[in-house]
Amino acid sequence: MKQQPLSSTKSSKQRCPRFLLSLSLSHDCHFLNVMNAIATGALITLPFSSFSRSSNFGVKKGLKGQFKVFAVFGEEDEKKNAWGALFHVEDPRTKIQLHNKGKIANIDQALEVARYDLQYFDWRARQDVLTIMLLHEKVVEVLNPLAREFKSIGTMKKELAELQEELEEAHRQVNISEARVSTALDKLAYMEELVNDRLLQDRTVTEVSQTSSSPSTSSDSVDIKKRRSPRRRLQVSGPVQPYPPHLKNFWLPVAFSSGLKDDTMIPIECFEEPWVIFRGKDGKPGCVQNTCAHRACPLHLGSVNDGRIQCPYHGWEFATDGKCEKMPSTQLRNVKIKSLPCFEKEGMIWVWPGTDPPAVTLPSLQPPSGFKVHAEIVMEIPIEHGLLLDNLLDLAHAPFTHTSTFAKGWSVPSLVKFLTPATGLQGYWDPYPIDMEFRPPCMVISTIGISKPGKLEGKSTKQCATHLHQLHVCLPSSKQKTRLLYRMSLDFAPLLTHIPFMQHLWRHFAKQVLDEDLRLVEGQQERMNNGDNVWNFPVPYDKLGVRYRLWRDALEREAKELPFNREN
Repeated sequence: MKQQPLSSTKSSKQRCPRFLLSLSLSHDCHFLNVMNAIATGALITLPFSSFSRSSNFGVKKGLKGQFKVFAVFGEEDEKKNAWGALFHVEDPRTKIQLHNKGKIANIDQALEVARYDLQYFDWRARQDVLTIMLLHEKVVEVLNPLAREFKSIGTMKKELAELQEELEEAHRQVNISEARVSTALDKLAYMEELVNDRLLQDRTVTEVSQTSSSPSTSSDSVDIKKRRSPRRRLQVSGPVQPYPPHLKNFWLPVAFSSGLKDDTMIPIECFEEPWVIFRGKDGKPGCVQNTCAHRACPLHLGSVNDGRIQCPYHGWEFATDGKCEKMPSTQLRNVKIKSLPCFEKEGMIWVWPGTDPPAVTLPSLQPPSGFKVHAEIVMEIPIEHGLLLDNLLDLAHAPFTHTSTFAKGWSVPSLVKFLTPATGLQGYWDPYPIDMEFRPPCMVISTIGISKPGKLEGKSTKQCATHLHQLHVCLPSSKQKTRLLYRMSLDFAPLLTHIPFMQHLWRHFAKQVLDEDLRLVEGQQERMNNGDNVWNFPVPYDKLGVRYRLWRDALEREAKELPFNREN
């Protein structure tokens, strides 16, 4: 009697069982690390309607695992090539156009080739996984209980043995594809390093005479060598050199307004010079040299009287412009000490320590809309400000360094990247939901997406419901010391600002985090002063720190145009 097709033996309203085969292979399971997302997506697209109890079919030979068969009810014709739509991806080799065959490619062209390699290996891996999926369907057909009634046990064993061999071969191909993808990723990372390294080159090029006659091939190479600038690597070693004048020609925030009352003063060091800040008769802040014109006594040891700072030695009093307005026990003379342009804006006090005329407008460091300031902390750090900025601009160290504070319990990602525009000093971290910016000359601004204290959620700040906004100002006090201003703002929990002593608690937490960094950065500073290069081998996640160093290097060399300038 001729066997009728299974689909014709049931009415349109009846459902025949289909089976999804799950293959567990202990020695090949790691290929899922590469294609797990693809397989998961494929499983979701299957037209499942319900599941029955699972039955096991043991396989002793070859593979270390089991076939697990789950009955799935649906129309038979729906299963035709269920995986095809997901894996129907065009072969990328048809899109590759090779140019300049036989010539040496530059870094950008090599990076493009690496991208094509990765696309091809991804396509190849998809085809390999598709092969496994189709073989799974064949096994399903073999183990289908309705089809099994018309087959002998010997026939089923033979078909399963053949399918087992095909599955082993398919898994071998997936392992090869996994290795290819891994190699392609390594190549891309290497190309990224080359691109970063190219930024470290001095691009100064000598002018080529336009009137010279066509040179020979040999003279061509000579001219090219002359025009090319020498290759320079990022070098940060040896004792800190005197600060260049151009680094001082910025408005710098030096104190929080909340810390300066009418009858108080704030002594600071800025670029190895002592200054003192106090409020004048009009309530506006002023910044004068912290040295009395009479006998060089530190003025901050005195007091503020009626808008003037009084020297504790002989009572001389100076106004916010540095002019001496009172000399007890002697005739008043025309004496003035040095002062700096000083203004107050958005809760911060700013000074201009440079010799150039001050910029007309002061920068804004206000937290974004919706944030409320919860803490303003000032610390004196025994680290040169550049090293401290290097540390703040690096997030890849968090799961290794901050294991007792905010990064406790963080997993170590397989790849950390900082994504930024080609000419920017700002961007975001991947896989951390953190946006970060270096604001010249010495500020770091960051926004962190959080779900609860000490934990991250989402892959970007936009995906997070609550955020923490941070401002770090690293004021260069001296070659071995930094005045750190830290401001923390939140877009949630506004009631915390009304809890007594909360400021002290925030300060305690901030000090804990900083102490975890200091023990490492102090060691860096010691070795740097002894001649070691603290930027010896940058990698891709060092991108923002490298750009800061390139910016600072150009500033110190008095370059005509600074790199990564947002105004360019």
